[in-house]
Amino acid sequence: MKLNIRDTFNCELPSDPQRENSRRQVHEATHSYVKPKVPSQPQLHHVSKAMAEALGLTDEDLKSDEFLKVFSGATIYPGTEPYAMAYAGHQFGNWAGQLGDGRAINLFEVVHQDQRWAVQLKGAGETPYSRQGDGYAVLRSSIREYLCSEAMHYLDVPTTRALSLMTSGDEVLRDMLYNGNADYEKGAIVCRLAPSFIRFGNFELFAARNDIKNLKKLTDYTISHFYPELGPPSKTSYIEFFRTVTQKTLDLIIHWQRVGFVHGVMNTDNMSILGLTIDYGPYGWLEDFDFGWTPNTTDNQNKRYRYGNQPNMGLWNLLQLANALYPLIEDAAPIEAILKQYQVDFETKSLQMMRSKLGIQKVSEEDAQLMMQLEDCLLLSETDMTLFFRLLSQYKKGTPELGVSLIKDAFYHPNEIQAERLQQWETWFKAYDSKLQNETLTDVERQTKMNAVNPKYVLRNYMAQLAIDKADGGDFSLVVELFQVLKSPYEEQPQYEQWFAKRPDWARHKVGCSMLSCSS
Repeated sequence: MKLNIRDTFNCELPSDPQRENSRRQVHEATHSYVKPKVPSQPQLHHVSKAMAEALGLTDEDLKSDEFLKVFSGATIYPGTEPYAMAYAGHQFGNWAGQLGDGRAINLFEVVHQDQRWAVQLKGAGETPYSRQGDGYAVLRSSIREYLCSEAMHYLDVPTTRALSLMTSGDEVLRDMLYNGNADYEKGAIVCRLAPSFIRFGNFELFAARNDIKNLKKLTDYTISHFYPELGPPSKTSYIEFFRTVTQKTLDLIIHWQRVGFVHGVMNTDNMSILGLTIDYGPYGWLEDFDFGWTPNTTDNQNKRYRYGNQPNMGLWNLLQLANALYPLIEDAAPIEAILKQYQVDFETKSLQMMRSKLGIQKVSEEDAQLMMQLEDCLLLSETDMTLFFRLLSQYKKGTPELGVSLIKDAFYHPNEIQAERLQQWETWFKAYDSKLQNETLTDVERQTKMNAVNPKYVLRNYMAQLAIDKADGGDFSLVVELFQVLKSPYEEQPQYEQWFAKRPDWARHKVGCSMLSCSS
């Protein structure tokens, strides 16, 4: 197994001089060197062939003992030094101080076909940033991260990626619901990848400590490697850096809203500087369309990270990044202008996204009203977001009277759609049909375009939980099946039609299927 190692982060940026792997405050360093914990009996259960190829790995490599050892953390690849990154962050709106990679260890960086990948193990043991944690991950959260990161890629949502899913052979103690009922679970390790895992919190750490020297080093490194088009270090390039990150963050959140994804923990330490979905904890997809839904038990009371508030939280997090970068810019005006533009662009891009979901190409002043009326209808009774938009693509112009029957399978309580609710839906379909009459697309052309942005298959929590339950008993066949289904989320795939369905009643309040905790 030969990898083209081209480490930069741990070679060009300041490291922690202390080599002892003990919990501590780390100063004037972007990372600490640390060795993964050797698992007692690592076992490989699934590999993303696409990501293996992206690293330059062959099928023979994947079968080798070396692959198993390196990507479980049992051995260190020759000439490399694993490390954990230092960062801080705001958690649920409160400053949390130093955080860092508490259960992630970066192995190395690989360059293949002009693409750089930072390779990281999640669940491979403690680091100086583990705080009260043990640095391990359990099988349930590892399956969720492994499946979801690859699923998001195929949904065309910017994301970190995953290479492999392994069990460690070790038992890990977890209090899944934080209710005092801790129990042992199977330990697991996910190998995840991204061009970089740098977060907003990396910059916040140095800014909070007034370590401007290292703040500049980190910013210059990030621009040089990931935004080289912005030019050499200067006030101008720092402003443009913030503008570009702001745009990427907004585009990411628009994608989340498009597919109905709710991150669940949009803390600043979970915000990628590259505009990627990062850190798959208590995430979820909307089942019934609900702006107030959050999948996170920790957030259940205040619902800070609810579906409808994600765009606002993106802006709030960007403000924290702006505060961190301010010492390099020393001018509030351009920062304020960029943040104001985010708000303007969100309205524009959100409306544009909704037009695409409805198959509308011609822009008119009435579009916003049509969208708001649709949202009102979706909130009348529990309506499955994924099913609704996919079924709507089959609508034929000139048949508004058939609209409600076309989408009936999206209703969780179809008997509720009568009287005033039925009339409201019928009124909307008439308005929608009127809009489509002015479109030049044929019904077939519109359906093709709608089906390209409205997925048929998403990783609903109950689906992931079914795979977890089977895998916990040693059967990973459902992990394999769901991985395959989610590689083509916009295709019909009639052999997998059973996954194009509403959440079953048994999953409504089942642990792991409705709400989830941050426990891993």
